Amino acid sequence: MEDDVILSVVVGSRAYGLETETSDTDRRGVFVAPTADFWRLDKPPTHRDGPLPEQFSWEVERFCRFALEANPTVLECLWSPLVEVITPSGKRLRELRGAFLSRRAHQTFTRYADTQFRRIDPAAPNWKQAMHMVRLLLSGLHLARHGEPLVQMGEHRERLLSIKRGEVPWAQVDAWRRELSAEVAAVQAAGPGPLPEAADRDSVEEFLVDVRREHL
Repeated sequence: MEDDVILSVVVGSRAYGLETETSDTDRRGVFVAPTADFWRLDKPPTHRDGPLPEQFSWEVERFCRFALEANPTVLECLWSPLVEVITPSGKRLRELRGAFLSRRAHQTFTRYADTQFRRIDPAAPNWKQAMHMVRLLLSGLHLARHGEPLVQMGEHRERLLSIKRGEVPWAQVDAWRRELSAEVAAVQAAGPGPLPEAADRDSVEEFLVDVRREHL
């Protein structure tokens, strides 16, 4: 593991509780580039692959920007139950995770699921993609109701895996998708809910400035 990593977590099926015997171990991380590198004409990388298989990491500023935009993939890193590397800065980032959330997340989780839906051919569905489409909506609905995304699928595991195996007719999958989308919309229409109107950008910026100071 690179020594500039402040947080590395397992994501994907193993974090969701949807792993099977053939599942990969997908990792996502956050690293901090040396502050002085930003003074040069050639800036440090915003992301990188490796060194482990199926591992991808963001530079901390890039990660924070994506999280403030309510990117589901990035937000779920902050709630992954499988943490492999965490430094004091990484711990502070995890503790700050609520600051990234806003009602904007209602739209991003639904939009990502809709994008998956449009890519699926009903005549010959990609069942793994269909499963993750539904999983995103379940996570987004939990976020809308309880103020945090649902990573571990728990009670939904067998139903989701049956979709992945192609055992559920497409019409039933699509009906579940429409039901979940309607529930998210109903929560949105009902009022403010647990999520703030805007993310706490000031707290995130304070964290980022402190990290830059520490790496000067």
